[in-house]
Amino acid sequence: MTQTPDSIADARRVPLPRPGPGAPQRRMAEMLRVDHAGEFAAVHIYRAQRAILGDRKGMEQITGDLTEMEGHEQVHLDRFNALLNEHKVRPTAMIPVWKIAATVLGAGTALIGEKAAHACTEAVESVIEEHYADQIKEISDRDPELAAELTQFREEELAHHDHAIAHGSREAPAYRLLSSVIKVGCKAAIKISERI
Repeated sequence: MTQTPDSIADARRVPLPRPGPGAPQRRMAEMLRVDHAGEFAAVHIYRAQRAILGDRKGMEQITGDLTEMEGHEQVHLDRFNALLNEHKVRPTAMIPVWKIAATVLGAGTALIGEKAAHACTEAVESVIEEHYADQIKEISDRDPELAAELTQFREEELAHHDHAIAHGSREAPAYRLLSSVIKVGCKAAIKISERI
């Protein structure tokens, strides 16, 4: 079978199985730790955006949207809290840093304006949905139940992503730069949270 450049790139994103006893448990710990951190950060991004935009006249629609999306992320976070406890995995040591970073990102984009807040959502969710897609591919055979949960979470993240685009994310000031910086930051946070 001939592989296309896209299939090769997709295959590379999924880590190779690690050798040695305990390797599957270590990998599961990494996955749960980073997923928990991502949902924790998402809750704080939306919370900070809502705190800024909620007091502005004419922002009732986006405030309602942010409240709804924050609610989805809180459900995800609650599930990952339960999974961390179930698997006896500690959260990342970076949680205090991610709380500050997420709050600054949320507040900063909200201060720029509604479209920048949407651009933030689009950028973050594009990285997260890709991350979930990789994890689903990695664990679908060995843990179909968790893969099904991640599939549902991914669909909700994609809905947030698409909603942001429909509401003008790409019209934000310096959209390309803003989006690129946020995506790089998210990818770095994923790698750090897996390890620390």
